[in-house]
Amino acid sequence: MKLTFLGTGTSQGIPVIGCKCEVCTSVDVRDDRLRTSAMIEIDQKILVIDTGPDFRQQMLRAKPGRVDAVIFTHEHKDHVAGLDDIRPFNFQTGMPLNVYASDRVEEALKREYHYVFNDALKYPGVPEVNLHKISAQSAFSIGDTEIIPIEVLHYKLPVLGFRIKDMAYITDANFISEKEKVKLQGLDVLVLNALRKKTHISHFNLQEAIDLSQELGAKRTYLTHISHLMGKHEDVSKELPPNVFLAYDGLVVDC
Repeated sequence: MKLTFLGTGTSQGIPVIGCKCEVCTSVDVRDDRLRTSAMIEIDQKILVIDTGPDFRQQMLRAKPGRVDAVIFTHEHKDHVAGLDDIRPFNFQTGMPLNVYASDRVEEALKREYHYVFNDALKYPGVPEVNLHKISAQSAFSIGDTEIIPIEVLHYKLPVLGFRIKDMAYITDANFISEKEKVKLQGLDVLVLNALRKKTHISHFNLQEAIDLSQELGAKRTYLTHISHLMGKHEDVSKELPPNVFLAYDGLVVDC
């Protein structure tokens, strides 16, 4: 299994519009962060987790050739705003793209992309999707790959993380129940959000993410959904335990 970090930034991305801080003006490409998304290549399938507003740019950079499915974590705009850009994959395959989403995310997609789901007046060329409902209560499969949803809280909003074999991907969280932590045992790779060093109402901060990684015993942890308030990649990396890393856009990890 291969994991590619398509984007590792928070909702504003880095650089932030109009910001002149040392992170936003850094010449280190690892400090340029598109909105958070990931691509997983497994069992001859290519899966994307979240299609944020930078999805088109991410696909042009990653050049996957095709995408077999999109899995959504939650309905916030920085995670769903790029759904319209799946159209080239529709055109290439002549088929709808499989999209996996919770009831709440499905409702948001139908509200935001009403023209996609308006069967009475289907405009030519709109994105074509096959919606599949998922929930934290049940594992689901894409081809031969089993995916285990993990429910976390983003302040009060339920968000889904996903375990695929011995890799788990969790973004936009600041609480995971003991029941859901059971699903996160024995991981080779844990991907976890870490917004900044100071505490935040709806995201883990750096120390909380490190502590959780150590509690779960993941062999390697990669931090994502990072804001410009975290600090420069090179500087923060020196502060991390040996098995914890800041992810960056374009990083490829074998899991």
